[in-house]
Amino acid sequence: MTSSKILFFLSLSFAGGIFLESLVKIPQIFIWGFFVFGVFLTLASQIFGARQQAFFRLLVAPFVSAGTSGPRPAKSLLPRALVFGFCVLFLVLGVLRVQISEFNIANDKLSRLNGQGEINLTGIISAEPDVRDGSQKIKVQAEKSIILVTTSRYPEYKYLDEVKLTGKLETPMETEEFSYKNYLMKDHIYSVMGFPKIEIVSQKHKYSIFSYTHEKILFIKQKMRQSIQSNFLAPQSFILRGIILGDKSAVGQDIKDKFRITGLSHIIAVSGMHVAILSSIIMSFLLFLGFWRKQAFYGSLVFIFVYVVLVGLPPSAVRAGIMGAIYLAGQALGRQTMSSRIIVLAGALMLLFNPLLLFYDVGFQLSFLAVLGLIYLEPLVRSFVKFLINRMFKINLSEKYENALMMFTVTISAQIFTLPIIIYNFGTVSFISPVTNALVAPIIYYIILFGFLSSVVGIIWGLFGWLIALPCYFLMTYFLGVIDIFSKPWAYKVIPDVSWVWIFIMCATIFCGVWFLNRKYAKDFI
Repeated sequence: MTSSKILFFLSLSFAGGIFLESLVKIPQIFIWGFFVFGVFLTLASQIFGARQQAFFRLLVAPFVSAGTSGPRPAKSLLPRALVFGFCVLFLVLGVLRVQISEFNIANDKLSRLNGQGEINLTGIISAEPDVRDGSQKIKVQAEKSIILVTTSRYPEYKYLDEVKLTGKLETPMETEEFSYKNYLMKDHIYSVMGFPKIEIVSQKHKYSIFSYTHEKILFIKQKMRQSIQSNFLAPQSFILRGIILGDKSAVGQDIKDKFRITGLSHIIAVSGMHVAILSSIIMSFLLFLGFWRKQAFYGSLVFIFVYVVLVGLPPSAVRAGIMGAIYLAGQALGRQTMSSRIIVLAGALMLLFNPLLLFYDVGFQLSFLAVLGLIYLEPLVRSFVKFLINRMFKINLSEKYENALMMFTVTISAQIFTLPIIIYNFGTVSFISPVTNALVAPIIYYIILFGFLSSVVGIIWGLFGWLIALPCYFLMTYFLGVIDIFSKPWAYKVIPDVSWVWIFIMCATIFCGVWFLNRKYAKDFI
């Protein structure tokens, strides 16, 4: 068993432990039982495995010393038993990780003050304020807890400002359709405060290495935001801010609904696609300047870190940053990195830091299911479409049309794998998503390219930034035209109140079907 496969099984076991504990609260006696069982397996495999190998060495010693090609030692069961034992231990570790997280939530000091009347708190603004049309939301860290504060649009506040809050702490609301409490809980926010009295205590920021770097990156982000607003009119500027900077709050609800209907919401959510395109741009630029490939690789890694901080460290961007770094490392080592093992490893690393993502972050679920769809289903769909074209039209597609075909098959595969989660969480199904994605996929790279370059260059030289923005302006006009044409009532279906039982059946059907097709028509996908 290879080391990568062992790491895959350990990561999968850890995620499985988180899933089990999140779904069903496991009693402590069972946790201890699994722990003892895992320890027993690992120790037994070591003891009996060593004796087995010693016995076979003694048995074949005469043949080896005589120089003959006698019988070779039978393959030891040590690796499999040892790996299985560690898998059990990692499953227990996943269960314990959830319990530790739930213990921290239950013992949060500030959340105990929810609904207890007006209080005074002093804290530090721990992230860039989320500024909207008539209000802004700021995250204030006080006494090792984070409070989400909603206040008026003005005055403006900045990252690392020390503020004094006077108001009432409340528990985030929960309804039958949506749990705002669970949505915030994954971000370690257990209390909210609406329109309190806010006093700025100090703007003399206390820096650490990270906070100083973070503040400078946010300063660049603000300049890029201003550059985009100078070079583009609304709604193009709002959409481009979402695509380049992850500012989805700037996009109006009517436009968000059109993106959802046409199946293009992923365009304005920072994902692996955005990181891959921008890191390839940076890599090409550094190589053009004369840097060695290894230097360009490290420069691109630094850019990925800066960009993830730039867009506000959302889980989608962190996932994209991890995958982008692994992708670049694979290119540098000359290895193929797009496999389920890497996806599961990236997911396990994120769940190690925040196990609540698995159940409460829809974006986390969608992104990993979409990538698994690309790995397991897309090659089959592409081969099937090529077979149909050859059978019906007697045409063999050449390699130059392969990318055009992939625009269609990638969308179909990702949509099939994510369909159950989309139906359960949003209650809608887009019928024309493959069509709209095929129409806009060829221009997304150039929208990101010219949009990013114009926003950066515009900071230094406004006129030159505007000239670079011209191609992006025409591409955005086409992009919005596609959205307006296809965002009609006939393009989607509303499916309300879907039971999780049907979602489970859909997921099981998709996974079993794809597994069967891969076993029958493909080899060694994992």
